[in-house]
Amino acid sequence: MTDRNQQEPREKTVTRTIDIGWQGFLLRFAAGLVLVFATYNPEGYSYFHWIKNEFPNISALKAFTGILLVVGWAIYIRAALRSLGIIGLTLATAFFGTLIWLVIDVAKISLDNIRIIKYLIEILIAMVLSTGLSWSHIRRRLSGQMDTDDV
Repeated sequence: MTDRNQQEPREKTVTRTIDIGWQGFLLRFAAGLVLVFATYNPEGYSYFHWIKNEFPNISALKAFTGILLVVGWAIYIRAALRSLGIIGLTLATAFFGTLIWLVIDVAKISLDNIRIIKYLIEILIAMVLSTGLSWSHIRRRLSGQMDTDDV
C-alpha cells in the first residue's frame, strides 16, 4: 500500500515536432499538383475525361480511382480548413490569385488563351491546398507557437 503523500512517478511524454522545411512544403505542393491535375486538366488526360463518356456505368477500377481522389481531396481540404479557417483560405486564395494575376500581367499572357488560364487556376488551387496542409508547420517556424494538437 502506498502512502498518500507518496505519488508514483509519472512517465514523461516526449513531444517531438517535425520541421518540414522547404522540401516538405514542395513535396506537399507536388502532391497537390498531382491531385488537382489527376482530377482534371486541360490536356484531356484526367479522371474527369476518363469517366465522362461512361458515367454512371463505370468499371470497378474507375470507381476505385475516383474514391482515391476523393480521399486525397478530403485530406487536403480538411487540413486546409482546420489549419487556415475560412478567413485564412480566403486570404490564401487572394494572395495566390493576385500572384497569378501579377504573372499574367508581367508575362503578358493573353486572357483569351483559356488553356493557360486553366493551368494557372489549377496551380492556384494546388498552392492554396498545400499552404493549408503546411500552415501549422509554417506558423510554428515563423512564430515559435505550437498548435494544441502538437502539445
